[in-house]
Amino acid sequence: MRAALVKNLKEFDIKDLQKPTLKDKGAIIKVIGCGLCGSDIVKLLHGTHINKVLGHEVIGIIEEINSDTSFNKGDKVILAHHIPCFNCDYCRKHNYSMCEKFKKTNITPGGFAEYIYITEDHLKNTVFHAPHNLNDSTSVFMEPLACCLRAVKRANTEKNDNVMVIGLGSIGLLMGQAAKCYGAKVSGCDILDERIALAQKVGFDNVFKSDSDEKTSSEFKSKTKETGADIIFLTSGSKSSISLALKCVRNGGVILVFASISDDDLGFANNQIYYRELTVLGSYSPACSDLEEALTLLKYGKINVTGFTKDYSLDKINNAISDTLNKKILKAYIKI
Repeated sequence: MRAALVKNLKEFDIKDLQKPTLKDKGAIIKVIGCGLCGSDIVKLLHGTHINKVLGHEVIGIIEEINSDTSFNKGDKVILAHHIPCFNCDYCRKHNYSMCEKFKKTNITPGGFAEYIYITEDHLKNTVFHAPHNLNDSTSVFMEPLACCLRAVKRANTEKNDNVMVIGLGSIGLLMGQAAKCYGAKVSGCDILDERIALAQKVGFDNVFKSDSDEKTSSEFKSKTKETGADIIFLTSGSKSSISLALKCVRNGGVILVFASISDDDLGFANNQIYYRELTVLGSYSPACSDLEEALTLLKYGKINVTGFTKDYSLDKINNAISDTLNKKILKAYIKI
């Protein structure tokens, strides 16, 4: 079978690999397509996955199956890659993404391949029938949307909360819509005009251009609440984003970090956190229940992803990487 393997810090190689075989329990999935996640880009740039197949936002057809679940050969399914144990200290505290099993489990070899093997645990927890009313490139938003729902819940988002999303890439646009599903009043900001236009299209209450911290924070507060945001979702990792977040958040407010960066030397001002009683949170990956909730929201049209993706063939995956890094597109969908 054909698959895209990480070649270096910028590109993949298309190579022939042995097709995975069905083991004791589980299924072989013929991959239809796979979304290119920001975490795939980070792994590529960090050089930590040389000669590995990435990709986890998968839609495909069950080609072979040996399972006690209700899935059958020929079913079209959407899936996610990590599974918690549900029994460890982390799982008992609902920190599922910190579970050791969660971190170790994955699909084999990865979604940028013609076939993958998934386990019985996947079938029981992170695999869902693809809704008939959703196209393939919409369905694969299940996992990233679930990540956003997890973040919205971790921030204790409530009805009429004044929310600001800093960074309107695909995750920022999903985050804002997820917060609106929980009743929040949502604003967003970005430096790119086309992303500002998309945020307006998908229903953000206010959108601002983040070309100046002082100007953006002033406009945001004048249009929402002078005290500032109850919750900031930081979906763009940079010093300038942190500076803007601190200017926009209210005293006693929450800043939730949902962004990975390459050097990890950013820092919050200690005294501001202390004297202003700010809460700073991180959120990384979803619980299994978040996946189901995300798929339901997509199925019933509560989340709009129209215009978010551009399709690429597996042979053109390096073009997808380049276009993503150069901000020519919002998100790539790789057709296998």
